[in-house]
Order: sequence, then structure tokens, then C-alpha cells
Amino acid sequence: MSLTSTAHQLVTLAAEGGEHGGNHPSLQPIVTGGGAFLVLMLLLWVTTRFNRDR
Repeated sequence: MSLTSTAHQLVTLAAEGGEHGGNHPSLQPIVTGGGAFLVLMLLLWVTTRFNRDR
């Protein structure tokens, strides 16, 4: 496979995916964003617990 044929396949795949909207009906932005925020806060807390040399 050459670089140009791979790029063409990716562009074709991206164009086909845009027709469906991309959002599943059960995905709610507030729940997804809130979950991501909680995970990031947990990772921040764990990181600060291991960094006790300050």
C-alpha cells in the first residue's frame, strides 16, 4: 500500500462516517464530560499523592 492510496481510503472512510451524525442517542454530553472530569481529577489526586518530595 502506498501513502496516497492509504490517504484516499482514510478520506473515503471519514466521508462515509459523517453521514450518520456520529452521536449515539444514549450519549449525553454532560455525563460524558462529567465522567471525564472526574477521571482527570482522580488522576491528579493520585499523581499528587505519589509526588511527596516537595
